[in-house]
Amino acid sequence: MGTVITWWGHATCTVEDSGVRLLTDPLFVRRLAHLRRRLGAVPAPEAAVADAVLVSHLHSDHLHPRSLAKLAPGTRLLVPRGAERAVPALRRLDARRNRAGLRITEVGVGDEVEIGALRVRAVPARHDGRRLPVGPQRSPALGYVISGESRTYFAGDTGLFDTMADTVGPVDVALLPVGGWGPHLGPDHLDAARAAQALADLSPAAAVPVHYGTYWPIGLDAVRPHEFFSPGEDFVRHAALLAPKVTVHLLRHGESVRPEARR
Repeated sequence: MGTVITWWGHATCTVEDSGVRLLTDPLFVRRLAHLRRRLGAVPAPEAAVADAVLVSHLHSDHLHPRSLAKLAPGTRLLVPRGAERAVPALRRLDARRNRAGLRITEVGVGDEVEIGALRVRAVPARHDGRRLPVGPQRSPALGYVISGESRTYFAGDTGLFDTMADTVGPVDVALLPVGGWGPHLGPDHLDAARAAQALADLSPAAAVPVHYGTYWPIGLDAVRPHEFFSPGEDFVRHAALLAPKVTVHLLRHGESVRPEARR
């Protein structure tokens, strides 16, 4: 059957593999603080249907309690170690405190969790993982490798780092961030060119660019608009030069693809 990837916008994806449905960094709102969803409708309720959810780090556009509250009671939730201490709203969603809550598991780099027929391994990311703007640096930013019929790498939010390929290991599909939500990317992010370098190092069979073209600061539509619209196509162009054997699937919001696994 293979793996099916659906991109809902920003870093929110559904990964379906071996009859198990995983959701990454769910963000199901029209507006978040000074950001508004500029492209793509807010995902329909079926986007929140998942056996488990993977949260990469504590930034509010990746760990969003109001979006997590849309999940069915008892859904498994993997978060970076220290998340419940740092985010009080997350504690209120914990099934140990709220009978209608979520089954929360905190993980660190190297931890592995079985979810149905899948094995999920937490891997490092080069990114500030704290709850901003004032949270202490106590929770790591993570990526995840999902192993089933295919091996899928969800990078979360990260910059390039020397050991990326070694720590991630062989993968069939890479979900890589290629942009951001503002006219300037901060440190420890991937833009389209750096994401293509990561792709060349990882050498999967297929890739899906994410984390671009969805949210943008209110009132800044005319400021560096290419940083909003172009990262996906720029990634395709850079990937063709640096990783020509990798098939890049440029998805629209809500679109799905069944990438071919490594032969």
